[in-house]
Amino acid sequence: MADLPADAGTPARGLKAYMSREPRSPGEAMLHEFYAAALRFFANPLAAIGFAIIVLLCLVAAFAPWLATHDPLAQNLPNALRPPSAAHWFGTDEIGRDIFSRIVYGSRVTLYIVALVFITVGPIGLAVGATAGYLGGVADMVLMRLTDLFLSFPGLVLTLAFAAALGPGLDHAVLAITLTAWPPIARLARAEALTIAGSDFIAAARLQGASALRIITRHVMPLCLPSLIVRVTLNMAGVILTAAGLGFLGLGAQPPTPEWGAMTSTGRRFMLDHWWVVTMPGMAILIVSLAFNLFGDGLRDVLDPRQD
Repeated sequence: MADLPADAGTPARGLKAYMSREPRSPGEAMLHEFYAAALRFFANPLAAIGFAIIVLLCLVAAFAPWLATHDPLAQNLPNALRPPSAAHWFGTDEIGRDIFSRIVYGSRVTLYIVALVFITVGPIGLAVGATAGYLGGVADMVLMRLTDLFLSFPGLVLTLAFAAALGPGLDHAVLAITLTAWPPIARLARAEALTIAGSDFIAAARLQGASALRIITRHVMPLCLPSLIVRVTLNMAGVILTAAGLGFLGLGAQPPTPEWGAMTSTGRRFMLDHWWVVTMPGMAILIVSLAFNLFGDGLRDVLDPRQD
């Protein structure tokens, strides 16, 4: 990075002056674009709140051993179903485990699911959609009919079918969600690729002898990324709810793993007299899902080229 102006004054004024001048290198131009995007993103208070909650979730997951007040797996039957107190902030469950500590460790399971789905669904949907949109013809027909086959079933029903076929388990739940979450991404990528394929710079790349693989990977896919990142981020709320639903039905993380959906399932028998057993993990699911929705809306405002 180039040096700041000598008369910059305070750091804030210096940064503002640095960002207001004309870029002098490609790296500086990218920095200016990132700075402008960050200002636009944080100008939306709801998006900033969603981002803050996601950052907090990551910090809670990273520092879970230090934040948890009790062992999340330790049972204490004489202390079962105690209401929230100074000793147990969120109360205890039916076998005396501290609910706050289990929610803290459950954040790791939630992030694990979100991360795996994000890094698998995005590339699969992008590759299928970009290839179909650019190549067209038989390739487009085959890939899109396969996509339509998955889209013809309700997503949750198909996820439950895959999860039941694969068997209970956290990894199987993630695989089931991945198998049903990529078709909408592929559809979006195909629509973007169809628009990009007719551009003049794509025709120029063909005239220069660029192969179809090079054009797809070097030109089409990068231009599809902004819309896909927004869509995948918005889908994360649904992924969290689906994973919680699988855990609720016993098809996700298995006991004694502290997973929020499974915690809600085991506590539903006591919800009338001991509200905290269900309410606390349910609120965690609600807050994190809402945070990803707010964060995705903010990203759409920044990354979607059709936004003003």
